[in-house]
Amino acid sequence: MSAENGTHGNKAGDWVAPISELNMSTQLVHAAISPEESSGAILTPIFCSTTFVQESIDQYLGKGYSYSRTCNPTVRTYEKKIALLEGAAGAAAFSTGMAATVTLMTACLKAGDHCVLTNCSYGGTNRAARVMFSDLGIEFSYVDCTDPKNVEAAIKPNTKLIFTESPANPTLTLNDIQAISDIAHAQNPPILHVCDATFATPLMMKPIEFGADFTLHSLTKYYDGHNVSVGGCIASATKELDDKIHFYQNVHGNIMSPQVAFHQMQTCKTMELRFKKQSENALKIAQFLETHPAVDVVRYPGLPSFPQYALAQKQHKIHGGMLWFEVKGGSANGRKLMDSINRPWSLCENLGAVESIITCPSVMTHANMLKEDRLKVGITDGFVRVSCGIEDADDLIRSLKKSLDALNF
Repeated sequence: MSAENGTHGNKAGDWVAPISELNMSTQLVHAAISPEESSGAILTPIFCSTTFVQESIDQYLGKGYSYSRTCNPTVRTYEKKIALLEGAAGAAAFSTGMAATVTLMTACLKAGDHCVLTNCSYGGTNRAARVMFSDLGIEFSYVDCTDPKNVEAAIKPNTKLIFTESPANPTLTLNDIQAISDIAHAQNPPILHVCDATFATPLMMKPIEFGADFTLHSLTKYYDGHNVSVGGCIASATKELDDKIHFYQNVHGNIMSPQVAFHQMQTCKTMELRFKKQSENALKIAQFLETHPAVDVVRYPGLPSFPQYALAQKQHKIHGGMLWFEVKGGSANGRKLMDSINRPWSLCENLGAVESIITCPSVMTHANMLKEDRLKVGITDGFVRVSCGIEDADDLIRSLKKSLDALNF
């Protein structure tokens, strides 16, 4: 039987059920993976080959491969794995998350088209829309997507794409994926809906199950989870959409290398173990921050004080490892805190890794946004974004407390 369908057989016997019917922890390890046919290797090999010899002109692509920019066996296996994990018809793996974002916009939009884009997105997404695609004659409306009515009101006759992000980077604001998908598909003709779910992972939610046409991820984050490699993916709800994405990927050449695909196929196996620990740490740290007198505001979807707590409970299976806070005394104290933080925290970009990271979005991840746009969505100069790792929560809290206690407010 075929590994593509998640029901492969091996020397130890067939699976008791299709992979898609097994629990996520089992899917993360085994989805799309079969023992290698010639040797029985338990891991999919790294196929470091630019080209693939054909049996004849008449049987060109008889084995499915011709040139690694178009399709590579290692990468294709990883793409099948991602599709199964995301509940998608297919997936395309890219060199970076931004490569995936730019390819999706290129595939869905042309000059004269309009896109409804969340007003709180990853800074690179905002920059691509504002600087590059706008110059190509594509119109964008930057909308507060926390209320589906705002999305509906922004739709125009030439709207071709709705681009949401949930939870949003870095504010953690949520979008009602089902409601927005219903609005998109009720239009004539229907509008495509993509949700960047990098913060979520399929362990928190699968946007395609809520009606989205595409799920977008920076695989650099939780899929890798170790600060080792970069990558991105687009999971598509239908084969037709997946074929379209792969066509544009081939044209652009924005491919993932087989070495990175092999690496991430191994690291994603532990995603559930990591994500649960990161979520536990995030909740403990958020609860601590709510009690500290130097903290002005803290936001985490698992806190009852979270403004969209009801939607988080409805849409999330687990609330993840991301949170943010601001301290009293404004930006000066926020920057002082970030500059004084000690290990096990690290001050740097990235998120979703086993190491706990503190980030200053106004200087790092969202520096390319116009300042007035950042401030509109609440990203101040002292905004502290937190990515919780898998260290001991007490050690992380002890370090945070020391830096918070030292602030003057």
